[in-house]
Amino acid sequence: MASFLISTDDLAAQLNAPNLKIVDASWHLDGRDARVEFEQARIPGAVFFDLDAVSDHTTDLPHMLPDAAAFAQAAGALGIAASDRIVVYDSQGLFSAARVWWTFRLMGAEDVRVLNGGLPKWRAEGRPLASGPAEPPTPAVFTPGRRRGAVADMPTVLAALTGDAQILDARPAARFSGEAAEPRPGLRSGHMPGALNVPFKSVLDDDGRLLPADALRDRFSQAGVTFDRPIVTSCGSGVTAAVLTLALAELGQDSALYDGAWAEWGSRADTPVVTGP
Repeated sequence: MASFLISTDDLAAQLNAPNLKIVDASWHLDGRDARVEFEQARIPGAVFFDLDAVSDHTTDLPHMLPDAAAFAQAAGALGIAASDRIVVYDSQGLFSAARVWWTFRLMGAEDVRVLNGGLPKWRAEGRPLASGPAEPPTPAVFTPGRRRGAVADMPTVLAALTGDAQILDARPAARFSGEAAEPRPGLRSGHMPGALNVPFKSVLDDDGRLLPADALRDRFSQAGVTFDRPIVTSCGSGVTAAVLTLALAELGQDSALYDGAWAEWGSRADTPVVTGP
């Protein structure tokens, strides 16, 4: 099985390949401006993918998936075609890059990989960086082709509560249990009944790289996950859930990502919420 990851060594060796497109997918929950940071330091040739801008603006929920036509227009404006080799990274190691990896694959791109360790590992190794405003890319045509089964909506998640599927929640343990308040105002604290807590950082090493396959299996097993039933990943707003989706994909396991995530579930009065471990 081919990996969905690429090492810094392999990316450095292919940096000037003609059909390689590098995407900086950095995004921060704390309000830091990822685009400003992109202009301060990025991998040469990278384009900036704005997770909030390339989203569904008809909803109040954060960075929900755009429709296929809107995504295709945005990707094409970044010079990316669905047939390109795409490498996605972020400035935290492995955080928002997984969400953009998932989105490109969902929209029909076949060859999409995540830089394992991201920009921090690239910088620590003394590899080349670019700065300043990026040159506008040459526009491309991105022909979308929606991948089925990759997105879970609220009815799917409600059905999962009856045992139809396992819900894996990537939020930190304190937020999952309800001991810590949600960072977004107006959301209840706690988790969905029956959900399993797999904090996204638990599938990463100290350097922000995805754990090896054997260690990933152990992490999921320790959390009570089995691979004989469907899996739905969730989190606060659909970003770190994709880290679990990527980890599962590395193990050959399909999963669906709940796009509305806790931003939707926790904001409603008609969805069940429990607290505790």
